[in-house]
Amino acid sequence: MSGIILKTREEIELMRESALIVSKTLGMLASEIKPGVTTLKLDTLAYEFIKEQGAEPGFLGLYDFPNTLCMSPNAQVVHGIPNETPLEEGDIISIDCGALKNGFYGDHAYTFAVGDIDTDTKKLLRITKESLYEGINAFRLNNRIGDLGYAIQYHCEKEGYGVVRELVGHGLGETMHEAPEVPNYGKRGRGKKFLNGMVLAIEPMINLGTHRIKQLKDGWTILTADGKPSAHFEHNVALIDGNPELLSTFEYIYKALGISSEEEIPFRSHPLVL
Repeated sequence: MSGIILKTREEIELMRESALIVSKTLGMLASEIKPGVTTLKLDTLAYEFIKEQGAEPGFLGLYDFPNTLCMSPNAQVVHGIPNETPLEEGDIISIDCGALKNGFYGDHAYTFAVGDIDTDTKKLLRITKESLYEGINAFRLNNRIGDLGYAIQYHCEKEGYGVVRELVGHGLGETMHEAPEVPNYGKRGRGKKFLNGMVLAIEPMINLGTHRIKQLKDGWTILTADGKPSAHFEHNVALIDGNPELLSTFEYIYKALGISSEEEIPFRSHPLVL
């Protein structure tokens, strides 16, 4: 990665458009996720939907990735490749999606329950998503990378969960992965200072058991080393006037699933219009 690229207000608004295309795609998929559906079918739906929005799938062909979505069920952490295996009742599935429009990327993720899931896994999803907002709250002017990582790490490790070390969040812009790297662990007061105009993809990847991971021979799929479930949630966030501003939203997902939430309100300067 080269140096940090600060964005203008105009560029941030273009990035918001790309991020919301991803948000809408995940919202569309939320209604389709059920036992019996294949991840390859969901991938096809996402490809068609993103193209209909006048955008390009951000992941397809990136670093030679073969699909539109990273689809990572159960013990897969990230970078799972869509296939013909049907989802089953009680599974979880992390869906990571990217879109490119107006020269800028959107990139975020959500871990869905497939039907009813067990209590331990349900808690893992809740705590991981909470940790995402803990990290976002630490993304403020003159705070540092370590403050953000510490906020996520503390929230998850106090529940006994494993915080993945090798995979991190990142800056976002005209390329998918910009500086700085954004680990989900760290020490307060360490690392680069946050500056207005920074745009980050903040994405805790949290395991029910060990933080250790392994990779399949396909060169992409990352698994937990102990075979226990992993959760992954990601937002795109800009630093504007010293405060974090969400560019992405889970509200399209929540609308599809009939969920009411106020979690995003503190990180929006204006109400979201769906």
